[in-house]
Order: sequence, then structure tokens, then C-alpha cells
Amino acid sequence: MNIERKDTLRGQLELKLGEQLNALISAAHALNVRTAASFDSSIQPAAFHIVRWLYSYGPTSASTLAEATAMDRSSVSRLLKQLEILGYVKREDSPKDRRAILLTLTDLGRHKTYDSLQDKEFVFYERIAQWNNQQLETFTQMLKEFNGF
Repeated sequence: MNIERKDTLRGQLELKLGEQLNALISAAHALNVRTAASFDSSIQPAAFHIVRWLYSYGPTSASTLAEATAMDRSSVSRLLKQLEILGYVKREDSPKDRRAILLTLTDLGRHKTYDSLQDKEFVFYERIAQWNNQQLETFTQMLKEFNGF
């Protein structure tokens, strides 16, 4: 493996990129925690992660949720129970297989998620408001490539 020395220009640029990626990850995490609290301060951010996933992708099984959110099944089960008790998530029979149960957001869950995400999105949109379309397109394309898409 060829590892460049960190005292080269390339090495310094890679370190600066790492600093900025860490700053982005930290800011995104802090914003996620704040957004979860604005949704419902009594739930953990991990529960809001489940809510956001259901909001984005729709009804699904508990096992799919666990896999998609990289959480163990027991944690997902515990968090789903809490979300059900609070009235944000409900269980429905699958239209394709009556033996299967799908989890979905209730109307309350959808409305509260929408409101919370509006506040969260504003923080990021505020940062790019002065960018022209070309800058935004370039940034988006570079992130897409960086993320392997």
C-alpha cells in the first residue's frame, strides 16, 4: 500500500478535508439531536431516526427497519413500542401477506416529523442560500462521488 507522507501538499490537503468532514459529521449529529428533541423531547435520537426512516421510505417490517438503521432488533423493538405508546407509529397488516405486520407513521407522527424536519432543513439551506446553481450542482456532484454513487 502506498501511503503518502502527511508533510506533502497532498497529505496536508487530505488532513484539511478530514477536518471538514469531521466538522460536518459533528454538526449533522448535533442538529439531529436537536431535531429529535423538537419532535418529542421524551424520546431518544435513535427513536427519531426510526421515525425519519419511516417518513422517508414508508411502511416496513421491524426487521427491515433494524437492518436499514443499523440497529439491533431488540433496540428497534423497544423504540417502536415507545413510539407506538406515544401515538407516532402504528402496526398494520401487510396488504401482500396478511401474516406480516408493517410499521407506519400515524397522522400525528407524519405531521410532527414534517414540522421538525422543516426546522432542521432551514439550518442547512441557510448555509447554501448565497450559492448560485452551478456551485450547488458542483457541490452535490462532488458529494455524490465521494459517497460512492
